[in-house]
Amino acid sequence: MAMKKNSIIVMKSSEMLANFLENSNLHKKDFAQMIGVTLSYVYNLIDETIPFSTRSTTLERIATVMDISPEEFSEYKIPQDPIVFDETTEFIKEKQKENNLSTVQLLKAFPRKQRLDIVDILRGARPLPLDWKEVSVIAQVLNVSEEEIYEYWEARLKQVLQNAGFNFESNSELAKQIFNSCRDFIQK
Repeated sequence: MAMKKNSIIVMKSSEMLANFLENSNLHKKDFAQMIGVTLSYVYNLIDETIPFSTRSTTLERIATVMDISPEEFSEYKIPQDPIVFDETTEFIKEKQKENNLSTVQLLKAFPRKQRLDIVDILRGARPLPLDWKEVSVIAQVLNVSEEEIYEYWEARLKQVLQNAGFNFESNSELAKQIFNSCRDFIQK
């Protein structure tokens, strides 16, 4: 039931979710998997058996899948920790747009076990995976070459190595060999 607030009609979060699932033809089971909750939890949110979530992570995941801002949920409180949108996130969103994919279409193109990770990448809570096979699937879904996504993966790997204590300045020749080998591997 929509509520009036200063002449603006505000829809309850449970209604917004129910309408989205119906309009997007997204099965509740798929949606639950995409946001990392159980199917019964989704039914309870829609039926208002339980109060709508106030957990930032859950609301951000729901909003990401729905292609809306989490602030559209009255239950959402902006977290104190900043959300970091890096170049990889922007690259993925740009390619999603170029391929005319809604977020639901994008997520459905990934294997079920990878969908929640993609939601977290899109909402800026998770970086690009280090596992090249996962990155390769992302490239495939976005219809880009592995060479095109490689630079983002290399930057992510360099970040991890540097954070672990690898000194790129004193090991420049070794780093050069490592990344040349990586490039040769993906170009095969």
